[in-house]
Amino acid sequence: MAGTAGTPGTPRVLRAMNDRAALDLLLEHGPLSRTRIGKLTGLSKPTASQLLARLEAAGLVLAGGTTEGRPGPGAQLYEVNPAAAYAAGLDVSPDRILAAVADVTGRTVGRYELPTPGRRPATPVVQQVTDAVDGAVKAAGLDRSAVHRLVIGTPGAFDPGTGRLRYASHLPGWHSPTLLDELAAALPMPVEYENDVNLAAVAEQRLGAARGHEDFVLLWNQEGLGAALVLGGRLHRGWSGGAGEVGFLPVPGAPLVRKVSRTGSGGFQELAGSQALAGLARESGVTDVPSGPYTEVAAALVARAARADDDAADDPHRRLLQTYATRLATGLASLVSVLDPELVVLSGTSLTAGGEALRDLVRDELEELAASRPRLAVGDVTEHPVLRGALESALATTRDEVFDTSR
Repeated sequence: MAGTAGTPGTPRVLRAMNDRAALDLLLEHGPLSRTRIGKLTGLSKPTASQLLARLEAAGLVLAGGTTEGRPGPGAQLYEVNPAAAYAAGLDVSPDRILAAVADVTGRTVGRYELPTPGRRPATPVVQQVTDAVDGAVKAAGLDRSAVHRLVIGTPGAFDPGTGRLRYASHLPGWHSPTLLDELAAALPMPVEYENDVNLAAVAEQRLGAARGHEDFVLLWNQEGLGAALVLGGRLHRGWSGGAGEVGFLPVPGAPLVRKVSRTGSGGFQELAGSQALAGLARESGVTDVPSGPYTEVAAALVARAARADDDAADDPHRRLLQTYATRLATGLASLVSVLDPELVVLSGTSLTAGGEALRDLVRDELEELAASRPRLAVGDVTEHPVLRGALESALATTRDEVFDTSR
């Protein structure tokens, strides 16, 4: 029958399910013997042998070394073939594009940074993106055709109706209604677009503090203040992609900002965003406020405040940390009251710099301001979390396609 291959329970489908289970085990545990794969999957030795032979013939696994430390000859070990597929990710901000390529095991094999300074980019965005991709691909010793999928992370979100980038007026050159079509024409691989904070949440869910959690909020504070909402294990993006744009949230303690789409800011951003930290430090009595980009200044101030003696209430750095925690909890209380999440992850340099000291103060304040009691954690993925999330997102889809042996 024509439709038999896709019918649940047929031998082909069952073999494909076993193949995928074995591949996922190899990704999780690294090289495994036939016997170990059989025990973990519940397959007999002959079936496990057939499975491995099938996957090796398909170029999905490689026979590597042998087990050691036991009497007798070592057992053959198998591992996922890293070259079975490659995926790429981009992290786009106003002043640079970070690009990376990972093999199917998740190992980053090429990385490239393209500076993009200036409010009026001299190079068109399509050229910037292709240059960034080519830079990472070249660093990996590959070419564009080897990349199975690309995920691009940007501030804001592309409107599903118009194709325009929304909530990111500070990203020059990215607002043309034809941009997505132009990028699709310029790149040979499928391209997906995702909000940068959502990708940081993907990284934490796959690799970091949110592993094993189906419901959590990630609060991000770096270039901008935003949130990612994961409900039932899935990102909640909202009707227009604007879910989590909490920087626009009206909050007590900040003037009511009107026409936020024009100003590019809102109450919570003004109250607790990274750009507010230098002024807040001066108000707290800190006299040696460093100079430089506001994100770096904010992270340095928070890190210094987190090291202050928590018993010295008159320490201006301690006052800064306490006031900052109160401001963060003011906005978080609204999210927690509506969503009642299992976990809140604090991410972005202006939050992770505060470590457990800031986490504890925010938790204490939140207990006073919200009825529910989520667990708070500091993000574990601190090195380019948006880029890491883009790679993880691209790899997830790539693996679903490449590891499907039912076709």
